[in-house]
Amino acid sequence: MRLILTILLTFAIQGALLPVQSNTNNYIPDSVPTGSGKMALPAPSSFPSELTVDGLVSLAGGHYAIQMGAFSRRANAEAFISRVEKMAGLTLDLVEEGEFYKVFINSSLRGSAPCIYIPVVFPGEPVGRSTHREAPGTTLPEVADEPAVIQDTASAVVVTETSAASLTEPMSESVPATRIIPAEETEAQAGIAAASPAVEPSGPQLTKWQKFRNLFVFKGNSPWLNRYNYFGKSVALVNALFITIIASLATMLILLMVILLNRRRMEREAKLRQYLLEQYQSLIIDYLFSNSGHESFRKIASDDFRRQVLVDQMIDVSVNLKGDSREKLTKLYNELKLDRDSLARARSRRWHKKIKGFRELAFMGIRDGNQEMLKSLNSKNEILRMEAQIALVRLSEKDHFDFLSHLKRPFSLWEQITLHDLIIQHDLPVPDFKKWLSLENSTVVMFALRMIREFKQKEAEQEMKKILLHRDPRVSKLAVEVAGDLDMRSTLDTMKRMYKFQEYGNCLEIVRSMGKMPDTSMLGFLKLVLDKEDDVQLQIEAVKSIENMGEVGVQALVKVMKSEYKNYNIIVRHVLDRRIY
Repeated sequence: MRLILTILLTFAIQGALLPVQSNTNNYIPDSVPTGSGKMALPAPSSFPSELTVDGLVSLAGGHYAIQMGAFSRRANAEAFISRVEKMAGLTLDLVEEGEFYKVFINSSLRGSAPCIYIPVVFPGEPVGRSTHREAPGTTLPEVADEPAVIQDTASAVVVTETSAASLTEPMSESVPATRIIPAEETEAQAGIAAASPAVEPSGPQLTKWQKFRNLFVFKGNSPWLNRYNYFGKSVALVNALFITIIASLATMLILLMVILLNRRRMEREAKLRQYLLEQYQSLIIDYLFSNSGHESFRKIASDDFRRQVLVDQMIDVSVNLKGDSREKLTKLYNELKLDRDSLARARSRRWHKKIKGFRELAFMGIRDGNQEMLKSLNSKNEILRMEAQIALVRLSEKDHFDFLSHLKRPFSLWEQITLHDLIIQHDLPVPDFKKWLSLENSTVVMFALRMIREFKQKEAEQEMKKILLHRDPRVSKLAVEVAGDLDMRSTLDTMKRMYKFQEYGNCLEIVRSMGKMPDTSMLGFLKLVLDKEDDVQLQIEAVKSIENMGEVGVQALVKVMKSEYKNYNIIVRHVLDRRIY
């Protein structure tokens, strides 16, 4: 009768109370989730504070399902089932729903009968104490921290339900009543049960050293293996975020220390370098212009950093030296075996070290690394190619531009300008550039054409006839321009024959070049261009070329003006108008 009365009263309870679920000693605890939700209103309870094994068996015989708990680990749920079955002799069912493993009695009645949630605390296990806060001016009665226990003759099971509301709100009894959960609320109640704080398992307490050690492992009782539920939703990446934040902070601190230490080292090296440069400069000057020997440099050459500073200072001094002084400095460079360091850098796999080695060898006039420079001429690195070219120009004995025959990669306009400046600045002998007009590398051919025009090498006129017919239209156009600038009249017939096979830009340049070297033999051709071409720019250039022929050309243009074709009149008047040009 008491059992029936208890069930009827539980239907009248309005607030759902969060249960505390404890673990046994024979399975590991579930992760500690966070409990949240609205506090249930206090309600009187007549549920008995004690329930024996026989009482649990009697409840199991009723026409309703009983949920004993929800676990996030299957091993915990199976261990719980094994212990309850051994004590009570009941058959418990394990149901997997969502992220939880739920333990039921009469699980087949779910959905067709009410479902009761009864959390279990085994005798002898501690139940976590909870404290409550008192509102100002309010006195709350004490709440029982532990459930009452009645031992059965064999063993006992203590059935209780303690929620957050029971620990913070005044209650009429120390143990609140069990709430009977309708079928449609079963899943929500399971989520609330999973969100309740888990009771720490009994057993040996971990020492401080063991707790500290667990921070660095990912097994056993490591706190990083805990999972958290937040408003019923699992946040599995929380631990990963914590680790990422800690690792980021540690990395930032390490990088900060490395940057500060490296900056301090660089400042010290800069000060030392400046001091050594001043000292070495005076030593080098004394060596060059006095009778002092190279013994004072021996100590300097024993240290790698000081050797490099000495090399840099010797290169700076060599820029302004010529004749005997330069040879004496080169001799000192070799006696100190600094040339070996430069050769080692020139053979390095790192391009910036190669460049440094090339410069040192070029300034000191050492030709042992020329083969390495020739290999770098076709490197993918444009800076390395340019430095190799400059070094070879400096180190060549006879033909300073012989390396052009070995170039296979494009010879950029900037590289061409740099080499031209070297010729002017260092007063290098100018080679005969026509020998490079037959190369397959179009960019090298264009450089040779520019140098032929720059140094007015008209003796290359016969080779220019061939280069006018080059398959690369850029080369052909530049050749036409150079032939016109150097007044190579023998190329006019070739230009006339090739006109109709060229693209627009080349045709325009041919007509301009004919105007640069006027010849009356081209008058008929230019008239034909004026008559047949539809492009106004071509017609204008043809009229200009005819005018450059002198009196013969002007008379021909006057006759054209008398023509009935009005466009001729407009173009000719435009060209002959001296106010425009």
